[in-house]
Amino acid sequence: MLKRTLLSFIFLGLLGCHHDEKDNAESQPPPNNAKYIEPTLLIIGHRGASALRPEHTLAAYQKAIDDGADFIEPDLVPTLDGYLVARHENEIGGTTNVSVLQQFAERKTSKVVDGVTYTGWFTEDFTLNELKQLKARERIPEIRPANAQYNDQFDLPTLDEIIELVDAHYKKTGKIVGLYIETKHPSYFQGLNLAMEQRLLTTLAKHTYSRDIAPIYIQSFEVSNLKQMRHQLDQLKSIRHAKIIQLYGGKSEQSADAVLAKSTLRYSDMATPQGLKDVASYAHGVGPSKTYIVPNTQPAPPTSFVNDAHAVGLKVHPYTLRPENNFLPDYLDCSAIAAEKCENGALAELEIFFKAGVDGVFTDDPALGRQAADAFLKK
Repeated sequence: MLKRTLLSFIFLGLLGCHHDEKDNAESQPPPNNAKYIEPTLLIIGHRGASALRPEHTLAAYQKAIDDGADFIEPDLVPTLDGYLVARHENEIGGTTNVSVLQQFAERKTSKVVDGVTYTGWFTEDFTLNELKQLKARERIPEIRPANAQYNDQFDLPTLDEIIELVDAHYKKTGKIVGLYIETKHPSYFQGLNLAMEQRLLTTLAKHTYSRDIAPIYIQSFEVSNLKQMRHQLDQLKSIRHAKIIQLYGGKSEQSADAVLAKSTLRYSDMATPQGLKDVASYAHGVGPSKTYIVPNTQPAPPTSFVNDAHAVGLKVHPYTLRPENNFLPDYLDCSAIAAEKCENGALAELEIFFKAGVDGVFTDDPALGRQAADAFLKK
C-alpha cells in the first residue's frame, strides 16, 4: 500500500509540472482570464458526426465541430505500446480494413472482454505504428451506406491528434470545443497492465488546450476508475476544467468492476434518489441511456430521473439520439425504411428530451442537435 501511495504521489507531481515541449506554439487561454461559460444545452458529437462520417475519425470530429457541436466524444482504447487511440471497441474488425491486410491475418483471435466473447482483431495486440497502417471503415453500412464512400480514407487517431485538431480550430476561429472522453473497459485493460487513466490525465495535462482552455468531461460505465480520477484531479488542480461523468448501462446490468468485486450493485440501484446521491459524491453528472428518461416505444411523460439527478447537483446528458428510422421510436419514424434519415422525427425526439430538462444530449448528427437546441431556446 505504501509503495502504491508513493507511486501515486510521484505521478501527481510529474503530472502537475509536465508541459508539452511544444507548449509555446500552442493556444493561449482567452484574454483577460475570460471564463468558459457552458451552454444551456450541450450538443455532444457522439463519436464525432458519426451519422455523416465513419465514427472516431478526425473527419468525423471536424464535421461535428463544423456542424455546431459543443463537445466531441472520443472513446479511448490502448495499443500494445500504451498509446491511446479512438475506437468504440478494442475489437476493430468491423471498423477498419484490418481483415483484408494479410500482414495481420494471424492476429485474428478470440477474447473475453467484460464477460463477453469476441472474435476479431484487438487494439491491444497492435503497436501504434501498426495501427497507423489501418484505415477506418463505416461500422453500420447497412444503415449508413453514404458513410461507406469514406471507407479506407482515414487513419485511426490518437488522443494527442484529437486534441491538436480542436486546438487548431480554436486558434483559427476562437471557438472553444470541449472533449467528452470515455475510457473503454478499464478493468479489462488494467488486468493487461494497460490501464489508461494515468496516461489520459498525463496527455490532457501535456497540452495547453486541454490543460487550461477546454472543458473536459471524463466518462465511464465503471465506477472505481472514475473515483480514482476524481481523487487525482482534486489533488492535482492543473487540468482546470475537467469533470467526471458516470455512464449508465442497462437497468438490470452491472458495471464490470462491480462484477469483479462481487458487488450486487446494479445500474438501476444507481438511478434511485439515494443512488444518484452516492454518484454525486464523485461525479459532476450522469450519462444515462435515453430510456431512463423517456420510453423508446410510445409517447409517455418523462420519469423522475432528471429531477432526481438535478436535486443532488448532477448534470444529465443522455445517449444516443440518432436521425435514422432504425433508431427512432416507432411513433416518430418517417417510414418503414430503417436506413432513411428522418429529420422531422429526430428534431421531435430532441425536443422531447429538452422539454424533459436534460442539460445536453449525445447525438450522431450535431447539425440537427444544434438546430433543435437553438429552436427550443428561442421559445
